[in-house]
Amino acid sequence: MATRRGTATAEGEPGARAERLKERVYVTFTSLAVVLALVSHAHDTTPGEAATTLLIAVVGTLLAVFVADFVSHIAAHEAMPTSDELRHMAGVSMGAVTVLVLPLVFLGLAALDVWTVLAALRASAVALIVSLVAIGFLAVRRVKLPVGQRLIVLLAEAVLGLAVIGLELLAHG
Repeated sequence: MATRRGTATAEGEPGARAERLKERVYVTFTSLAVVLALVSHAHDTTPGEAATTLLIAVVGTLLAVFVADFVSHIAAHEAMPTSDELRHMAGVSMGAVTVLVLPLVFLGLAALDVWTVLAALRASAVALIVSLVAIGFLAVRRVKLPVGQRLIVLLAEAVLGLAVIGLELLAHG
């Protein structure tokens, strides 16, 4: 969706896809860090408290990203974004909230006493790492790179996810 300043992009364009993927990666890493921090307190955390903490952290992150996009647009273009540009910014930022679906389902199972909070949080961590790899796959599936290089990208993303787990374990013992 070209605008008078040419800054908004059509949803199918590479730039728009890159923005959506970037936000999903960022929010997935944020969610993973929060989930892992909650694991260290799982024994005295209710499913509702865990879900609320995760939602607040992710929505806060998304709002911060939206504000950063808004302010950087004004600084770069010396003008307010058009309504199309605002819609695009909001769609990119808020679309990333979908990474919370499985963690919230798992915490819902804990609320129903099907799982423990700890099991729900561990399953959430696994789902988020798998999500990172899936996001990486979506990023490289159409790229004209040799298969080996595509696999390196996916492996790097998985290793970074595991590194986040390692850092959280160091921080929260």
